[in-house]
Amino acid sequence: MTAVPRRRHDDKRAGVSRALGFCSPLPVNKRSLLDRILQRLQSELDMLTQAALSTHAEATDEENKAEDKYDTRGLEASYLAIGQSKAAEEAAQAVAQFSALPARDFRPSEPISLGALVVLEANGHSTHYFMGPRAGGTELDEQGVVVMVITPQSPLGRQLMGRLEGEILELSLGGKRSRQVIAAVR
Repeated sequence: MTAVPRRRHDDKRAGVSRALGFCSPLPVNKRSLLDRILQRLQSELDMLTQAALSTHAEATDEENKAEDKYDTRGLEASYLAIGQSKAAEEAAQAVAQFSALPARDFRPSEPISLGALVVLEANGHSTHYFMGPRAGGTELDEQGVVVMVITPQSPLGRQLMGRLEGEILELSLGGKRSRQVIAAVR
């Protein structure tokens, strides 16, 4: 993705989206969105923790003790348990980071940062993104609006961080150039 230098449609930030004919009110409740993200992450954490415990029990089970030097069932199970434990640890960190994230509204004059709900518009089509600390790519349907979690480390997240409502982005997605307007930041 590439971005052109920061530009504004006009000198006033407030009402830029409406002045250009874009849709405006955000029907998404940020607190509800954060709660649903946390529920999904907690569910993943519970599943990963249970899988890691189960695999650890299998790896240490007496029946999986190597019978000869070519018997690797126990070793393979222990590698799997380690991988699942690491995934559970990362999920726990995601839960902790999202739990600490306040559900505050951004003013139009505030730059995009963690916790921002961003609407990009182009050709009358809008897409909704939530800037989160982790769990990039997670999609949720919130009150009939699909919201995708992106992180500051993602290509789009890097382009959006620090930008303001009303700015124009020129993105290159899949070899196609697209002009997107930051229609709303909440």
